Amino acid sequence: MAIINFNSISGVSTISVASSITVGNNVSIGTDRVTATNFIGNITGSVTGIASTARSLTSSATGSDLTLTTGLTVGNAFIRPTSVGIGQTDTKGRDAGIGTVTGSVIYNTTTQTVQIWNGLRWGNIGESFISATGGIINDYVSGGNVYRTHTFTSSGTFTVNTASTIPSNNSLDYLVVAGGGAGGAGGPSGNMGGAGGGAGGLRVSFPGHPLSGPAFTVSTPNTSYVVTVGAGGAGVGGPANGNNGSDSYFGPPSPPAGITATGGGGGGRETGNPGGPGNVGGSGGGGGRNVSGANGNNPPYTPSQGNPGGAGDNGASGGGGGGAGGAGGNASGPNVTSGVGGVGSQVLIAGPPSSTQILGTPGPNPGGGYFAGGGGSGGSTATPQTNGGAGGGAPGYFGTTALTTAPSGTYATGGGGGGGGAAGPPYIVNSGSGGSGIVVLRYLIGGLAATAKATGGLISYSGGTTIHTFLSSGTFTITDPSLTSVDYLVVGGGGGGGAGLSAANIGQGGGGGAGGFRTGSGLPVSSSPGVYSVQVGAGGNRGIAPSGTVSSSGTPSIFSTITSQGGGAGANYPSVAAQPGGSGGGAAYNGSLTPGGTGNRETGTSTPAPSQGNNGGSDDGNAPLYIAGGGGGAGGAGGNGLGATPGSGAGGNGLASAISGTSITYAGGGGGGQGGAPPTSPSPAGGPGGGGAGGTGTTPGTAGTVNLGAGGGGGGNDGAPANLGGNGAPGGSGIVIIAYPS
Repeated sequence: MAIINFNSISGVSTISVASSITVGNNVSIGTDRVTATNFIGNITGSVTGIASTARSLTSSATGSDLTLTTGLTVGNAFIRPTSVGIGQTDTKGRDAGIGTVTGSVIYNTTTQTVQIWNGLRWGNIGESFISATGGIINDYVSGGNVYRTHTFTSSGTFTVNTASTIPSNNSLDYLVVAGGGAGGAGGPSGNMGGAGGGAGGLRVSFPGHPLSGPAFTVSTPNTSYVVTVGAGGAGVGGPANGNNGSDSYFGPPSPPAGITATGGGGGGRETGNPGGPGNVGGSGGGGGRNVSGANGNNPPYTPSQGNPGGAGDNGASGGGGGGAGGAGGNASGPNVTSGVGGVGSQVLIAGPPSSTQILGTPGPNPGGGYFAGGGGSGGSTATPQTNGGAGGGAPGYFGTTALTTAPSGTYATGGGGGGGGAAGPPYIVNSGSGGSGIVVLRYLIGGLAATAKATGGLISYSGGTTIHTFLSSGTFTITDPSLTSVDYLVVGGGGGGGAGLSAANIGQGGGGGAGGFRTGSGLPVSSSPGVYSVQVGAGGNRGIAPSGTVSSSGTPSIFSTITSQGGGAGANYPSVAAQPGGSGGGAAYNGSLTPGGTGNRETGTSTPAPSQGNNGGSDDGNAPLYIAGGGGGAGGAGGNGLGATPGSGAGGNGLASAISGTSITYAGGGGGGQGGAPPTSPSPAGGPGGGGAGGTGTTPGTAGTVNLGAGGGGGGNDGAPANLGGNGAPGGSGIVIIAYPS
């Protein structure tokens, strides 16, 4: 082997070497050439001798540039002074292993596009993606693709800021689930139970799902779409059919151009033999005694949005409510060996099951991500409760238990409510309400927006900020030691609205107080140990008029050293006072002027807490409209029950925060209940921030919005034993949001 070692050579015509030239610094060859098998070093000039694949041209570890005057060709790729030709292959060849190195670029002859491997997926050069806002945003990786989801557990707006230049990237997958139907109520005798409520209709576009329909396409930038999340049907006292759930919708402002899912049908009542038929809906309610279940998929869609309810038996019980994945079970015999709720459907649109446990409930089947399960039927004997279907369906209850209200379907699942049991004096078991619906939208993005420095909650990105949103309790774990401080929003669970327990016109319940609202920046955190428990407070229970059940306060939300107290319960007529809390509950109208609960307090104590809320409103001691006080809110006190002023007794205002990337108002107080026969003014409104409205003599209060820490509305007067106008409404659960620079 011949080796020439030199530091510099210039002005020669040709150097011919059989094997190699090792260059220390530089070889400069005027306009002529160097011919050799192998070159190692920094060479400038006209070079030949590299055409054979047995030869190579490299630079040393300390070398820099290789300058070629004519070009370089390798297979079908080349470099020329005026152009570059990259390697060509088809999709099959690409997937066989090309591009294992991030940054590899090919020309795909199958798609006729230039593509780059970003370490997760092949994307087209110049590819663009949707940019949108609305709901709770989360990114996740699946099958080498990166997806973004927008989750709505309450109504809102989905705004497309920019659309993709590639039509296929403008496709949205979706899950639209309506509110579930309430269960039917049991009869006054000892042997008849109500039927289960049907699940809310479920409509989905998700590759591989058996119920998947076509995707929804967006192509116009700066366009807003309506998102309506249906409420669950309200539970009823016996004997009565359950109320249907409300529809959910996604699409342009004018239906039916978008996607509508129909509310679940209410379960059948029990009044004798036969009982009442269930109601038709997205999924049908179960039939009452000796009656077939109601039809699902009403109105009809292809693929189907739900299934029929089960039939009641000839003895004691109604059938189970239908679910998105199966019909409700038929009742069988007085001990109800069936009548279970129809199974829901698993839709992993928001990621693997571990990522969707807060969005779907496993029920009796393993794994998360289930939606639209039917409610179980009620019964008459002291046998175990009848199961609801996986996907938020509530169990039915029995008249011989001491419970007065069957469980409700799980929120944000569209689950049906449980059927009420038979009376078995002294118990008349009211039916459970349906669970609220949900809307989830998903689309492809080009890559992860950022790398999170911690785990826990739903992770999203906005304006250079990483956001962890906890809708239920969990753990925030730091994975990057550079994270030393965070911003936070901690909102406690809202208080339940009080009941108006009087059969006259003068028993109204106070509105529930909002959960405590605390927010700040620069809270110190440490990666040693770096594990922080997060508690998201539950909303307080409602007051129930027929049974005399009183309302309860919400529970605290906690992150690190920050505790936001639960909202105070609204007062219950005639003798249970409003409770203190993050914000205080409103006073009940009882014929004498009474103050509301104190805000900015730890529940059950007089100890001031860090600023987080306001007082509840007082009742009116002498008013023709009999209006109770509204619950306090984070931004203002609850309204006083001034009967001479229509709309008074309203819930206190909440406060807005943009920590999630979008300005959202949290922690509104619940409106107080009002009386009159019939009512002579509008129901007192809930405070901005999700507060529920107060009830009237014929309409119960409405619930505080979940994950806003809102107070529930107070009940109106009870009017008659079967009239639920005196019922209050539950408070909304709280929320914890943690944010830091990406």
